[in-house]
Amino acid sequence: QVQLMESGGGLVQPGGSLRLSCAASGRIFSLNAMGWYRQAPGKQRELVATITSGRSTSYADSVKGRFTISRDNAKNTVYLRMNSLKPEDTAVYYCRADQWSSAYWGQGTQVTVSS
Repeated sequence: QVQLMESGGGLVQPGGSLRLSCAASGRIFSLNAMGWYRQAPGKQRELVATITSGRSTSYADSVKGRFTISRDNAKNTVYLRMNSLKPEDTAVYYCRADQWSSAYWGQGTQVTVSS
């Protein structure tokens, strides 16, 4: 079993920045893709960004140019740097990690963008 712990969420004004972190622990052998998803009230969970073990990245169109995903394989940690935040970025952000055929999720961290 793999556990994921997110941190770094909070309240920020429009135009501000936050950095989310997600540390994996437990029975880790070889994490494949890691990523961030988000879910706003009344909406479905959506992909924000993913990064492979080889550090290839992909982003949702809505965050391209503003968000940057990265990972530290030695620390089994994935990050999401979020710049130029907008009110529509408000959501619970979830970390996901894939290992072999299993997908693991964190509990989520709230990001609120408001003045």
